[in-house]
Amino acid sequence: MSHSARIYLGIALLIALSLLFLFSVVHTAAGAPRSGPRAVAEGHRLAQAWCQSCHAVEPGMAGWFDEAPSFQAIADRSGTTALALKVFWRTSHHNMPNLVISPEQADVLSAYILSLRRR
Repeated sequence: MSHSARIYLGIALLIALSLLFLFSVVHTAAGAPRSGPRAVAEGHRLAQAWCQSCHAVEPGMAGWFDEAPSFQAIADRSGTTALALKVFWRTSHHNMPNLVISPEQADVLSAYILSLRRR
């Protein structure tokens, strides 16, 4: 194999690997909602920081306002799914502050809420 053929082959291989890496990063960023122990822990941290003033964010914890359901009660509702929570995060509600959260934050908050579901 000639020197120039090896260079072209090396460049083609480098481009192919770069594209593979790019597509895997894009797929991870726009793919399925985050879940797992790390997402649940991050969601718990966000819930404590943003939601705890009105909601009971942990099982057995009392909330500040009776109108705000506990995260346990939300998790145990039959209609609570990852998709339902995703829609909720994108919708304005008259009795809640309008939160502007990123899709990643919505995913981890949803993961935390769903982790509280009683089986």
